[in-house]
Amino acid sequence: MDTAPVSAAAEVAVTDATEPPAPGRRRLRFLRGRKTVVGLGILAFFAVIAVIGPWIAPYDPDAMSDALLQPPSGAHWFGTTHTGQDVLSQILVGTRGVLVVGFVAGILATVLSVLIGVSAGFLGGTADELLSLLSNVFLVIPGLPLIIIIASLVSDAGDVLIAAVIAFTSWAWGARVLRAQTLSLRRRDYVEAARATGESTWRIIFFEVLPNLTAVIASGFVGTVVFAILSEITLAFIGVADISDWNWGTVLFWAQSNQALAQGAWWWFVPAGLCIALLGMSLGLINFGIDEFVNPRLRTETGASRKVRMRVGFTPVARTGASEKETRS
Repeated sequence: MDTAPVSAAAEVAVTDATEPPAPGRRRLRFLRGRKTVVGLGILAFFAVIAVIGPWIAPYDPDAMSDALLQPPSGAHWFGTTHTGQDVLSQILVGTRGVLVVGFVAGILATVLSVLIGVSAGFLGGTADELLSLLSNVFLVIPGLPLIIIIASLVSDAGDVLIAAVIAFTSWAWGARVLRAQTLSLRRRDYVEAARATGESTWRIIFFEVLPNLTAVIASGFVGTVVFAILSEITLAFIGVADISDWNWGTVLFWAQSNQALAQGAWWWFVPAGLCIALLGMSLGLINFGIDEFVNPRLRTETGASRKVRMRVGFTPVARTGASEKETRS
């Protein structure tokens, strides 16, 4: 009996079952999870609103009218304020400021944490001590009180200034996490091999260490964005930020100042609260997706887990030298 065709088919089945996924498929694993897709979808929706919000707003958010404190209707989908201002227009126009502060602060804080944390962990010695001391100093600087002081001194504290202050007071924790991770990576075999071949220090950092810290960096970026958004909304709600610039915190500030809850005007503050909750949920889902992508134990069946499909009729076996000789004979 000729067993060569069967053995060849079994070898093909083994190859198909054990072949690692292509690089493109490996990159798309992150996008397979339901949490990630839902989070990115909600975030993309708010990003689009931030770009086109001022153009599609039905009214000028500052314009007053005779429709005082009206509930949602066909003319005003989210109702009006006590001066007849359209709440929907305020929400649409205010989305841009929230996302600008969040992502500008997230990008600046992430860049600082990567530069200082990875450099301190990989270089070691005096550089590690000095950079760690710098991180410890910034770690104890309170962000909100500093922003309140700057806002009181600067007459026009815009979104970019607030984002910069939030970034410079929130990068230290991410730097400490990246330093700890870099300390565990710098003695790995592939790093030692790159060092033995004469690769420069910065090339090893950028091409050997940083790719293995991508998930940690992304998770820190998402966390910083959430913190910056909540800080911006908090500052606007307590009246520290410029209340003439619309954002969701400004809407809540005017609603609280004019006792919207006591007057039963739920439409004045509920939409802004729902937007804050939805945006926070989207960023949280993205963070959960990053955790599942990094840690295989957290992956769900609908996530990035890979299923092996066996061919019907053949049993994949591991071929040894003796079995090969028997097959040939």
